[in-house]
Amino acid sequence: MTAPAKQIIVITGMSGSGKSTAIRALEDAGFFCIDNLPVLLLPKLTELAGGGNIERMALVIDAREGVFLKDAPRVLAEVRRAGHQVDVLFLDASDDSLMRRFSETRRRHPLAPEGTVAEGIHREREALKDLRELADQVIDSSALNVHDLKRMVQGRFSPEPTTGPSLSIMSFGYRYGVPPQADLVFDVRFLPNPYFVPELKGLTGKNPKVSGYVLEREETQAFLEKVVDLCRFLFPRYQKEGKAYLTVALGCTGGKHRSVALAAEMVRRLSADYGRVQLWDRDIEKE
Repeated sequence: MTAPAKQIIVITGMSGSGKSTAIRALEDAGFFCIDNLPVLLLPKLTELAGGGNIERMALVIDAREGVFLKDAPRVLAEVRRAGHQVDVLFLDASDDSLMRRFSETRRRHPLAPEGTVAEGIHREREALKDLRELADQVIDSSALNVHDLKRMVQGRFSPEPTTGPSLSIMSFGYRYGVPPQADLVFDVRFLPNPYFVPELKGLTGKNPKVSGYVLEREETQAFLEKVVDLCRFLFPRYQKEGKAYLTVALGCTGGKHRSVALAAEMVRRLSADYGRVQLWDRDIEKE
């Protein structure tokens, strides 16, 4: 009797980029998780789990595997040939972000125990270069806190069945930078800003007064129709090319008014076609 296929998430990436947060997020989502499993043991692990009730597994492999990293492509291909669904998630962050995190935690970089953090980051990027090329999904955690990263990982690998790519709609403020994980970015700063209306300034786009001010405009409705139509055109084509998760980002100046109202409305409209759509208001609580 053939063992049922497993959903396997392989988490890899830079030290300090959030691999521990990601594996805990998947554990909370019901995955059977193993931190720092030698990649050569993955086929044996799936074999041992075949007779049990483990349907979803997640594991971390990183640069500490040294010479065994070169075997990762072959091992992952072998597990896929056995009929299992394997997704490789690569967590990255800017060098500045990684150095700041190591400084804050006073940790030594695992690839430079006697050298500088910068040297360790450089060695690790080289060691993981091939794995990054293999990745099905890449998350840049430079601007994410642990709660943001956990929510994003769980959203991408939800056990809920979907008929299309998993979708996330994000509002953000250009003041704080364009989100690096966004696949599609739309600038909504062409719309009148509620910030300059005294009675609306202290509210957010979640308030009916602000959302009404933004959404009731003719140009807003025309924009939404065009963007939603574009998304409906693109999503199945992205899925056909193997893209399992998509983030659509809407940006205004501060990420509190216009983008928040529009993101909620886009979620409402797209949920009718795609079911569960994740909403993330990245900068709504920032000053």
